[in-house]
Amino acid sequence: MTITTDLPQHAPELRAAARHIGRRRFLTLTGAAAALAFAVNLPAAGAASAARLDARKITANPFTLGVASGDPLPGSVVLWTRLAPVPYQPDGGLPAERVTVDWELAHDEQFSRIARRGTATAHPEFHHTVHVEVDQLDADRVYYYRFRTGTWISETGRTRTAPLATSEVGSLTLAAVSCQAYTDGYYTPYRHLAQDDVDIVFHLGDYLYEYAVNSVGGYRNYTDRTLPALFNRETMTLEDYRLRYALFKTDPDLRAAHAAHPFVVTWDDHETENNYADDIPENSVPPEEFLLRRASAYRAYWENQPLRSPQQPTGPDMRLYRRLGWGRLAQFDVLDTRQYRSNQAYGDGAQIPGPDVDDPARTMTGATQERWLLDGWRSSSALWNVVPQQVTFAQRNFDLTSPSRVSMDAWDGYRASRRRILDGAKSAGIENLMVLTGDVHVGYGFDIKDDFDDPDSDTLGTEIVATSIASGRDGVDKPANWDTYMQANPHMKFYNGRRGYVTVALGQERARADFKTVPYVTTPGAPITTAASFVTEAGEPGLTPV
Repeated sequence: MTITTDLPQHAPELRAAARHIGRRRFLTLTGAAAALAFAVNLPAAGAASAARLDARKITANPFTLGVASGDPLPGSVVLWTRLAPVPYQPDGGLPAERVTVDWELAHDEQFSRIARRGTATAHPEFHHTVHVEVDQLDADRVYYYRFRTGTWISETGRTRTAPLATSEVGSLTLAAVSCQAYTDGYYTPYRHLAQDDVDIVFHLGDYLYEYAVNSVGGYRNYTDRTLPALFNRETMTLEDYRLRYALFKTDPDLRAAHAAHPFVVTWDDHETENNYADDIPENSVPPEEFLLRRASAYRAYWENQPLRSPQQPTGPDMRLYRRLGWGRLAQFDVLDTRQYRSNQAYGDGAQIPGPDVDDPARTMTGATQERWLLDGWRSSSALWNVVPQQVTFAQRNFDLTSPSRVSMDAWDGYRASRRRILDGAKSAGIENLMVLTGDVHVGYGFDIKDDFDDPDSDTLGTEIVATSIASGRDGVDKPANWDTYMQANPHMKFYNGRRGYVTVALGQERARADFKTVPYVTTPGAPITTAASFVTEAGEPGLTPV
């Protein structure tokens, strides 16, 4: 697969301006922020004055990228779609004009009992995406929704609201997914997830991959289509990222999952660039120029996800960490472990840890997000405190020797930061801590220990690591390092290398995790099985196989 090495086509004067701006601490200056905002074509105050397109002139289906919903609250949910009659064109097949879109939300699939309806505007500045924050809804209720513009009607989506914060909820079933490299295989796990009985889906990162996609879709090896050459380059500019979302979202299995369930999304690295840390890129690009790329990536991410207005980015900054609840049963503290982290220690990769990993000045979350998380735990009244986030939280030794190599990109590379999180959980009296993780393209089940080097230390929580949807291609049930990892990590209770997803059923007495896998993704149509199941009892953290 060829990856072009041309410089990103940011306007030369903007690249020059970025070099003069300097590091991120200067981005709070009005001129610097305005320059970066302009670099990604943020709508100006007069955006509403753009010409309006008569939707009756749209002659091809504009709902090629499906529908989605997300971030359910007790009386509100976000609905999303994007108008793109020709999704593989940079303009999506529409002129730079506003389009009026009608939306409906109903109690039934036939839309005979309408709960809410209204209109929204698909602005060209937002690439004709639509985000509708529907409120005044009943709590803890399933709804159906659709969009209409001109003579075209979208497919029907199914969503739901959360229970009231004071509700004594008996149960909740969530799914956790991550890592969907388009070139590594088909999204078959999503087809099964679309038919699974879950209340909400947490996407834990790597929704997008920045790498080039060749004409046959990599390991999908298409014989019935030829993908345009514009995908066969790494994403660098806003146009690149927007086009890549269009490619991923035309996948029918991904569309089916979005239409079936509300999603709560957070990113990892590949939505921007592999293993970046704050304003530090993977390669030797000046940070100020990398921020132009990051601003483009964040902008395209917000445009293409069912996110609320507080998550709308400003230049290269986007507040993605946020808190949702499910009655008194669960509190979800969704983290962002990319945007604020310190640079990876010792050159990244697998390394024997040195003093830098225990340096309290280094952080995975940044000080503000860390305080937000710990304060949220202190005020939590939920039975289960769940932390959807990106990279492996528990210690993961790679070798049987001592000291062992560990990942500098995961929490093992930020041990002081992890220690503060665990101490904060203990101080807040959090009894049922559950961390949801993606990133590593395998399924893991961990007991979270107070001291990972002492198997007899207290178990403070559990970590459920969702394998990838496609990244890593077919995989195997027992990777070559399976024996080593299981021996080197006594707190590791499960390890599987197939593709799939995980469901977690939270109840008043226990939580049950089911690791669901498919035998292959490089060809479509694989069946799904449950590779293993575990429970953790309320008040007694730790995974027990069932």
